[in-house]
Amino acid sequence: MLSKTELIKYILLHSDNKHHDTQDIIISAQKLSIDIFEYLIFRMEINEQFVYQSAAKYCALPYSEFVPQDIEIVTNNFRLDDVGSLESFSAKLFDKEIIFISPDINKILALSEQVKAQNHKNINICIVPKRALRSAIIKSNQQKLTDEAQQRLARRWPFASAHLDLTIPARLIFLFSLILIIALVILPPPSFTPLLLPLLIILFLLPAWLRIAALFELFYTEKKPNANMLEDIHLPIYSILIPLRDEAQMVEQLTKAMRTLDYPIEKLDIKFIVESESPNTIKAVQKILNENANFELIIVPKSAPHTKPKALDYALPTVRGKYLVIYDAEDIPETDQLRLAATRFYSDPSIDCVQAELVIDNAKESWLTTLFAAEYSGLFGVMLPALARWRFPMPLGGTSNHFRVQSLYEVGGWDAFNVTEDADLGVRLSRLRYKTGTLASRTYEEAPVSLGAWMAQRTRWMKGWMQTFIVHNRFAKQFLKDAGWKNFLAFQIYVGSLIISAPLHTLFLIALIIRFITIGNFGLQQGDIWLFFQLFILVVGYIATISHSIVGVMRLKNQKLSLALFTLPIYWALSGIAAFLAAYELMVKPYFWAKTKHGISKKRKH
Repeated sequence: MLSKTELIKYILLHSDNKHHDTQDIIISAQKLSIDIFEYLIFRMEINEQFVYQSAAKYCALPYSEFVPQDIEIVTNNFRLDDVGSLESFSAKLFDKEIIFISPDINKILALSEQVKAQNHKNINICIVPKRALRSAIIKSNQQKLTDEAQQRLARRWPFASAHLDLTIPARLIFLFSLILIIALVILPPPSFTPLLLPLLIILFLLPAWLRIAALFELFYTEKKPNANMLEDIHLPIYSILIPLRDEAQMVEQLTKAMRTLDYPIEKLDIKFIVESESPNTIKAVQKILNENANFELIIVPKSAPHTKPKALDYALPTVRGKYLVIYDAEDIPETDQLRLAATRFYSDPSIDCVQAELVIDNAKESWLTTLFAAEYSGLFGVMLPALARWRFPMPLGGTSNHFRVQSLYEVGGWDAFNVTEDADLGVRLSRLRYKTGTLASRTYEEAPVSLGAWMAQRTRWMKGWMQTFIVHNRFAKQFLKDAGWKNFLAFQIYVGSLIISAPLHTLFLIALIIRFITIGNFGLQQGDIWLFFQLFILVVGYIATISHSIVGVMRLKNQKLSLALFTLPIYWALSGIAAFLAAYELMVKPYFWAKTKHGISKKRKH
């Protein structure tokens, strides 16, 4: 009978690790609660293909480095959502049924004994490495995965999907309402009407009050724990999804960032999700696979819509982790972020999602990046923690949001047709009464450097907020029932203000400048109450936003950024232009994803 010890010795003898003690390896693997093959591959860095090939040879079992292409898989008794956890499948090869299997050390020894008992007759088993097996299963299920990515949410929740609910009439009604509100507020009425006061209060003063109230929540902001973090043995598998498109230049930086994470390497399930139309990015990822056994490449076949959430939905059934996080191409998370998130999930079973703080690290590159960094500091350092404490709908950031995978499945994953899938998902979590919080950990990002890149990104964000607003308000009665009146109103106030505040403030500012040029002294005369309210709204809006940003940059100990905040009206004017472009795109190309190019900053700190 073959022994575990002898098999390990055989693998070590033929590797570069000949002199390790076999019993120490067995004991160490047991302490970590992992399979011995995983210990050899991840902790001792022995090539995955070499481990399985050597084990198969020692046990006299057939081995293949990969599963033949275009093979007919006949196993149909598994759910699509279990693709990532499958260890074997049956397939037909030249009219013969073969079982491709990637077993642990105990199973491979048992298989060897079974084959010997049959005197090697009718052997229909082939050993393959785990990544090769998963890659074959994914490839054979491309169409199913694509259909699931496009339709998962629509099937799970047909009344809150941009795929079904972003109809032309719904978009036209939204656009008409937007124009009507702007006209009511901007155009000076023949005589002041008190009926417009409630509209002004809802559109401007309530959002400003919400932002000011968030400042007082800083006293309760979560602090990073100094101890009591989960130890390696208690940590579950953690999946990391990294969607890429035309970003080959970012792969090296991403690899370094992932390798420095303070998390057991054998419990990291890192997936680079690359669209098939990005051949250079695919090649760049393929180059790093052999040296990183926990990295996998998932190629998303060409299909509409060409969005980040569609790519994420395509990869979702392949994940192996209990928890999951999204990172963008330029992200550099703090090394302890995953351990901290896992500890948070473990210590608070009621929480389903946590958002890490996003910090811009090329703030000093230009005026635009400075304002962008200040804006981020207020949003992720002040506003989102307050929304989390109030249990209001929290529009998530596009990256560094951590989920319980089970909860993510239950809410339907991402909306493949929404271009700010993060904000939409945050609202959906709230509607289904899932708990979302913030995490005292930072991820460093790169702000768009050029005005063109900034404008394209901001236009996409604005369009996505419009999509989210339309979709969730399409059946307002059901939305109110799901979320409760407090969350319903909070959504209208906060997300509505994201959409309308920038264009209205921009038009206010333009009207005041024109009035000043043509009349002088703003033309403020006794009884000109409407103009007084326009000025009052501008001042209150700027105070609320500037105070947010100042507090945010003070938290980051980067007070020098505060000086640029005096130019906020110009920044808001640019946001206003983006809002108008977004409204246009919403009508003519609602699902178009303007991709932000990364890796062009010359002043990143990391």
